[in-house]
Amino acid sequence: MKAKIWRNRKLFGRRVIKTALAVFLTSLICQWIGWPPVFAVITAIVTIEPTAAASIKKGIVRFPASAIGSAFAVLFIFLFENSPLTYALAAFFTIITCYRLKLHAGLLVATLTSVAMIEVIDTNLFISFFTRLGTTTIGLLVSTLVNMFVFPPNYSKQIMTNIHDLLQKIGEELDIIIKQKLHTNNESKQKEEMVRRFHTLKKSLDQTERLLQFQEEEAKYHRHSKEMQKMFAFEKKNLSRLRLIHYHIGNLVNTSINNVCWSDKQCEDISNMVETLTDFMKHPDHYKASDYKLQLKALMEQFWESKQPEQSHTSMFTPEVIILYELVSIYNIVEAILISEQRYHYYEDEDKA
Repeated sequence: MKAKIWRNRKLFGRRVIKTALAVFLTSLICQWIGWPPVFAVITAIVTIEPTAAASIKKGIVRFPASAIGSAFAVLFIFLFENSPLTYALAAFFTIITCYRLKLHAGLLVATLTSVAMIEVIDTNLFISFFTRLGTTTIGLLVSTLVNMFVFPPNYSKQIMTNIHDLLQKIGEELDIIIKQKLHTNNESKQKEEMVRRFHTLKKSLDQTERLLQFQEEEAKYHRHSKEMQKMFAFEKKNLSRLRLIHYHIGNLVNTSINNVCWSDKQCEDISNMVETLTDFMKHPDHYKASDYKLQLKALMEQFWESKQPEQSHTSMFTPEVIILYELVSIYNIVEAILISEQRYHYYEDEDKA
């Protein structure tokens, strides 16, 4: 068992390899030119980002920030030589200036460059300043190029896996919510746990959406095949649909049904329909359009036949109407996801053939 766990454990990922390669190439180039590599290496390490797009954006900010840090180091070494006051003033003014100029992404690199430069600065301050700019430029360029062409980031498979997992988890959550609301007398005790799980699902959706944004940014710098473009469009659309399902589940969580007028038989029918829906969400290959439409038809009939509110009600939207509306909405969205998945795999198989 331990051997299996050890084999499956990742000791290092692509980003670690790219960082090591960027550091090696940066130091090699600096040694070849005859410049001290330490500042270039620091820049290269912090410039490796999840995407090449992020590396380029932050690199554009880090270069002027490093120039500011180098300038303050030169200025205060000229005024106070190598002293504690020089370190303090160089760090202080670098941070303040970068903050004022909104160079937040380069603040750390600029400050490190400024204080580290004081110890190794040459007698010729002018040459030292431009040497530091040169090493910073090398670190930025090398790390960006490594990020673009060595193991270019590709999150499509992870996004696809996340979407399938989210569809399953949202289905399970829907099943739990309906059963608790229909078969629990005191739903207030369950609501806190429902809300917690609802926010957990939201975090998972946010993480997947972030990966999708990374992939969209990366597409600007890499030419993707038609298959990759189709996959990206499929993922983007279905993640948007999962967001809508999550929204409707939130409405279910916040709808109180302590006074619903459904009979035990009606409650049981709704539970069974949700179980079938959950099964389709967990196992998309179980989906059958004919069975699905029958379930949806039964749910719609119950929706239209739901009890009208009494005159004392201040709202036309009774708990029964709200719950059935949310379930019908979820049914329609899930069907769209399942149909799109079938079509995507069909065309994928056609392209392979």
